[in-house]
Amino acid sequence: MLHSTPQMATPPDLAEVLDHVSGGVIVVDARGEVAHANAEARTLLAPGRPDAAAVRDLLARLDARARQGRAASQSDPRSGPQFGPRSGPDSPTLVELASGRVVGGAWKARATGGGVLTLVEMGAHLRTLELAHTDPLTGLSNRAELRRRLGDLLAPPQPRALSVLFIDLDRFKAVNDTLGHPMGDALLGKVADRLRSVTRQDDVVARMGGDEFAIIQPGSSGPEASEALAQRLVEVAGRAYAIEGHVLNIGASIGISMAPADGTDPDDLLKKADLALYGAKAAGRNTFRFFDAGMEARLQARRALELELRKALALRQFRLMYQPQVNLATGQVSGFEALLRWVHPERGVVPPADFVPLAEELGVIVPVGEWVLREACREAASWPEGIGVAVNISPVQFRSPRLFDSVAAALTQSRIDPARLELEITEGALLHDTDVVLEVLNRVRSLGVRVSMDDFGTGYSSLSYLQRFPFDRIKIDQSFVRGPGALDDKTAIVRAIASLGASMGMRTTAEGVETAEQMERMRAEGCTEVQGYLTGRPLSPEDVARRLAQPPLPPGTGTIP
Repeated sequence: MLHSTPQMATPPDLAEVLDHVSGGVIVVDARGEVAHANAEARTLLAPGRPDAAAVRDLLARLDARARQGRAASQSDPRSGPQFGPRSGPDSPTLVELASGRVVGGAWKARATGGGVLTLVEMGAHLRTLELAHTDPLTGLSNRAELRRRLGDLLAPPQPRALSVLFIDLDRFKAVNDTLGHPMGDALLGKVADRLRSVTRQDDVVARMGGDEFAIIQPGSSGPEASEALAQRLVEVAGRAYAIEGHVLNIGASIGISMAPADGTDPDDLLKKADLALYGAKAAGRNTFRFFDAGMEARLQARRALELELRKALALRQFRLMYQPQVNLATGQVSGFEALLRWVHPERGVVPPADFVPLAEELGVIVPVGEWVLREACREAASWPEGIGVAVNISPVQFRSPRLFDSVAAALTQSRIDPARLELEITEGALLHDTDVVLEVLNRVRSLGVRVSMDDFGTGYSSLSYLQRFPFDRIKIDQSFVRGPGALDDKTAIVRAIASLGASMGMRTTAEGVETAEQMERMRAEGCTEVQGYLTGRPLSPEDVARRLAQPPLPPGTGTIP
């Protein structure tokens, strides 16, 4: 057997240098014997010996791997390379050693015979590469890896048929906000497990960031397979999660794009799946939608609306209208609710339902809400004493640290009696960070303003909030005044709310009153005020004075002339 011999050893000074080189170095002489193996080479090959046989075996394995990678020579790698000028791999090749270490090896032949084999341990590097393509929280592929895999599958000349599913978790933010990010992270891990459980081995499952996931489903040439997977995903994601003593309920909205039907460009397919996801959310969430061409047009229209909405405040396109609130005992106007309108130069009057949710999503509602407070107080300052103004406060405004200062500034600038300003909030403002919101309400209340709960009766926790905060008024949702449903049942609910309000010292206002019969029913059941088209449609600031000059509304009559 060939082996290292003392007379063929590397000179001492060079041997010392090689021992300090990063990586393993094995010098082989023209006879195929190991002239020198530095310290790191000896460590990498332990418990084997860096003799000629060990090196020959290692080179054979490296050569075989290199040949497989290049799909070149078909020679039998078991014969092993001869230590000649053209033998062995000439570029770094990965191989696993008997010790379990993964090394990259390269052989550099010398014209005079023999050569140098260099080895670099790759384990840590490979782990780094793996982490670079893996989401550390869930162990799924990350965004970059999904994009790479999608590019590979769609590469010409034969892009594969596939579908891309974008998944967004519904109500996940509420978990983070109420139970904290550690609980949210644990929930994401559970969701990832469920996604794995319903996908195939060749599907690519990735976390895109936050609470968004994506799946590549290769071989999906028609919508049937994608629809079946989407239905399954919605079903498993919507099951209750038991984590650390908490039972959590979320859902999933899914958007789907398909290749080649929707194109074969990776970025374009991802964009279209995202558009379809937006369509699923718009359809009520906890469902799925396939991409269609109209989605892009709707997105462009939405983006145009976003740009115009951001400019609307600076261009003074917002207006306030005021709807009367009438005291049932006296028939007189007791106050007005300020209603926001967007008067667009081309679109005309944009309904609040079309732009307020978008303003909340963009955060634009905060400066707009501050303007509403200032303008409503400024207008109300010119009204007779005792006539109040109610302003709706968005849940987004409660998450802004500026709310208290905004209310205080509006009162100071208008010099209005604080008791004439009423802030209306919905249960949505209290659902998340309830303690924080209640603290803000108490600070605002300390200024002397009044606070009412709007749309009372539509939420599941309305009663509990009445116990935690002394509201001045309860506004009964219009669904209990009119609309579908058994009249006796709605009347019983109104009676119960009015009785509850009276027992807690809170006024009760019935919204949406449109007929004299409805108004008399609200009076009979104990409501203190009504608001609706019967007692007055929203008025311009100029018409408020004329409305206040009109006589009180007698019981049982129609709209005030």
